[in-house]
Amino acid sequence: MDVRKLKKLIDLVQESGIGEIEITEGEEKVRTSRQVAGPAPMIMASPQVQPMMAGVPAAAAPAAAPVPAAQPSGHTLKSPMVGTFYRAPSPGAPPFVEIGQAVSKGQTLCIIEAMKLLNEIESDVSGTVKAILVENGQPVEYGQPLFLIE
Repeated sequence: MDVRKLKKLIDLVQESGIGEIEITEGEEKVRTSRQVAGPAPMIMASPQVQPMMAGVPAAAAPAAAPVPAAQPSGHTLKSPMVGTFYRAPSPGAPPFVEIGQAVSKGQTLCIIEAMKLLNEIESDVSGTVKAILVENGQPVEYGQPLFLIE
């Protein structure tokens, strides 16, 4: 494969934001991928300094312990590719599925657009949709959770 083509392929991967691409030309095969940045680091705020009154700290209200959000259990359907997530087949059309809807294995749940191609994503299990974890039109990464099916 021509070095100029390889350079162009690398530039395409960097500019498009896709994570990985594989090209086969005859018997030659080239695969290029880029490392995707992980989630942004979490910054913790330091506790506030309590005001002092005559050398004695003022009474502070007790801090409420954070309540962890209940995480629904079930099968997580993850994105098989990088692209843009769409809940419906076209703008204005009803979504493929809603929360609480029963789905069967092989049923289309959404579309992921990747490089101008619309890819129907099917359920790999039968069950009930408990959560839709991505907003319509949002970019998704490979392996990102899309649906929770119980």
